[in-house]
Amino acid sequence: MRKIERILILRFRRVGDAVLSVALCSSLRKTFPNAEIDYVLNAGIAPLFCQHPDIDRVLSFSDEEMDNFLIYLSKIYRIMRQDHYDIIVDTRSTLKTLWFSLFSLGTPYRLGKKKWYNFIHNYRSDTELDDDMVGRTLNLLSPLEKEFKLVYDRKFSICITKKEKEIFRKRMQAAGIRFSKPVIVCAVATRLPYKMWRKEWMAELLLRLLHRFDVQLIFNYAGEEEEAVAKEIHREMKDHPAVFTNLKAHDLRELSAMLSNADFFFGNEGGSRHISQALDIPSFAIFPPRISKKTWIPNACDRYQGVEPGEISDKAQDKSLSYTEKFELITVNEVWKRLRPMLKKHLTK
Repeated sequence: MRKIERILILRFRRVGDAVLSVALCSSLRKTFPNAEIDYVLNAGIAPLFCQHPDIDRVLSFSDEEMDNFLIYLSKIYRIMRQDHYDIIVDTRSTLKTLWFSLFSLGTPYRLGKKKWYNFIHNYRSDTELDDDMVGRTLNLLSPLEKEFKLVYDRKFSICITKKEKEIFRKRMQAAGIRFSKPVIVCAVATRLPYKMWRKEWMAELLLRLLHRFDVQLIFNYAGEEEEAVAKEIHREMKDHPAVFTNLKAHDLRELSAMLSNADFFFGNEGGSRHISQALDIPSFAIFPPRISKKTWIPNACDRYQGVEPGEISDKAQDKSLSYTEKFELITVNEVWKRLRPMLKKHLTK
């Protein structure tokens, strides 16, 4: 049996994809405990994965490096020439990521997706056979089963230090948060506006929540546009004093520290919900049309739930309905009847 000493995992793209793919790192760590595992990410999200016990080194590419093809290729060439990898796992298998394997054809296990143009990976899998993103990602490892006893781990986690958690806890207290009451982090805005639930419905739902539960809400947002949406919804709620829009996480590690100090996550589906699940924070998300809850909530259970148009009405499959009309099948009452039991169970303070 071949000895595996170095493994490279490619996971460019957004936060949620990278968080879910940690299950790949953990599975490979359990299978090859003595191997060094490198994780390739976009620079903007790379710090989130520092301190993780299943990742030895995070290799990051800045936007400038990604946008300049010659700089991008030269960096890949240096990485692949400096380090010999026994396994390359290309979770995306795009024309742009294939260069890592092309510069390392001596790597015995080059794992990727079945695509018409992919002749570079010598082991290709049909990842679409699985229902959720963790299963699809782990399926990339299936060719290794012929030679190794694989240990699959579907869990994905984020590691925040005790110091980071304590520092942000003090920031929360300074902003007026009282930890004698439950704290809910709310994703009321989205990076892409069309994926955001109606603002007036979000305000109505959150006012109902505050009427029924003695809690505090932190509106999480990123960037000026999301901040404007968060403050608009707060105004719609008559500037309710239990809502905090003055606690901004300046990066993903601060966001993780905020979430680790919270009791619950609620809001639009996105990267912050994936981080909350990685931290084992109970969560409920609202999914827009064409985004599958089954796909994007791996390991779903009573702690991790959501709602999508298709489970409310068969009209979600009606091609005559617009995207907005399908999204609006998710009414305030439909969210509330699913969210309320979770809140009653998980808000124990």
